Amino acid sequence: MNRKIRRWHEAEKRRIGRRLAAVEGGREPRRNGGPEFSARRARYEVAERVHATSCGGIGALHSLAWKVGLVRQLNEGLSLLKRHRPYRESDHILNIAFNILCGGRVLDDLEHRRNDVAFLDALGARTIPDPTTAGDFCRRFDATTVGQLMDIVNQVRLGVWRQQSADFFEQPARIDADGSIVATGGECKQGMGLSYDGQWGYHPLLISLANTGEPLFVLNRSGGRPSSEGAAPLLDKAIALCRDAGWKKILLRGDTDFSQTAHLDRWHNDGVHFVFGYDASAPMVRRAEGLVADEFSELARKADAAFAKREERAKQPRVKEQVVRERGYLDLRLEREDVAEFEHKPKAARRSYRMVVLRKTILEERGQLCLGQSHRYFFYITNLRDIPQKQVVRESNDRCNQENLIEQHKNGVRALRAPLNTFEANWAHMVIASLAWSLKAWFALRLPVTGRWAARYKEDRERVLRMDFRSFVQRFITIPAQILRTGRTLVFRLLAWRPDLPILFRALDSG
Repeated sequence: MNRKIRRWHEAEKRRIGRRLAAVEGGREPRRNGGPEFSARRARYEVAERVHATSCGGIGALHSLAWKVGLVRQLNEGLSLLKRHRPYRESDHILNIAFNILCGGRVLDDLEHRRNDVAFLDALGARTIPDPTTAGDFCRRFDATTVGQLMDIVNQVRLGVWRQQSADFFEQPARIDADGSIVATGGECKQGMGLSYDGQWGYHPLLISLANTGEPLFVLNRSGGRPSSEGAAPLLDKAIALCRDAGWKKILLRGDTDFSQTAHLDRWHNDGVHFVFGYDASAPMVRRAEGLVADEFSELARKADAAFAKREERAKQPRVKEQVVRERGYLDLRLEREDVAEFEHKPKAARRSYRMVVLRKTILEERGQLCLGQSHRYFFYITNLRDIPQKQVVRESNDRCNQENLIEQHKNGVRALRAPLNTFEANWAHMVIASLAWSLKAWFALRLPVTGRWAARYKEDRERVLRMDFRSFVQRFITIPAQILRTGRTLVFRLLAWRPDLPILFRALDSG
């Protein structure tokens, strides 16, 4: 960020600071006693010579796509079009991803983008594909070419990872796997099926890296398929990808559907660690109930320990609990948690592994009457021998953050959707749309964290990396900007101030 921009940023920051400080603690109303929102009439005019777009931050993401080699590798690695009139493969793919980054929610929003002159100028494009053309492009994919697309994106991802400092690889690469139902009300969606809960749609599998929240692989499946189907080969590819990047330790995580007992020996012999949930079957519950009381130790959660150190303060009334008691509903309340472990050899494995059991004591109440207590058991199979039992449980619980990632892909990025009519086209759209989230992650990972303010820059990078997609779009993309071309230079003249603009400029300054 050069000196002129820095002065402008600081001046705008002081100006809005003074304006907001003037109303801290309240302020006298207007003289006429009217509302603070006092503008009654809005007069609109048109600019005949000046063009501006509401998505001024898209230039930074487009520059990023070129810097990391995404545009070049997409064009060299994919051959879906016999003739380019005029669009290349990268144009089609980035067209969909940029539409999402600019706040588009459906393919039809592309029509709004292609009629925005300033947006076209920001991309250096004479035109962009319309919604119908974008859908037709997705229909050109088959299972092989979708796999090629994921491999190309992961090769670009690999280059971004390799630019990170050594401390980036100190923690194990935590690879999570989970599936989610993508419901649809369409009648003509090829390959859809009926899920376990009666929903028509697809059941895509998402393999992600918890360290950065990046989606590594997306596998589309019919709605009636098991959650873990096809997971093992993709986990193997994710392991190879992370090792190629520089991680020495790999940790696989998944819920009870991903126990993968047929592959545990192979992963263990390969030096891969894992923590998987395990089914609480009747034989497993009997083994847990057979453990003596001394083998269990109470599990203290981090939150409980933190609250214990805080000063007591008045608690807000528990409205739900009060209603449950007044109406005499059955209330199940967690009393305590205990952990223990034993050795277990799955049928599909040749060796035994550490089985950590979590016992939850549940109090059953109805109104003011206590009906007794019961135990619920949860099991976790792992080959980690050098960490305490509570940390095994914590690793499994931390995997639940992937639920947030799936929610972001469903309702933020809207990648886990089925807008098209064929199975492979919807799969391709899922992979292409998830690229918008990957670009967000690469934007954060490429932020420099050196110099005098390295600690603060590192906090900024982590904050952007963990930011919700909608927040990222609002902070870094939807910035009004005038698009100018002077000579051979494309200039984005920002027309509004944002608190996070220094981060945007640091991203632009990165090599």
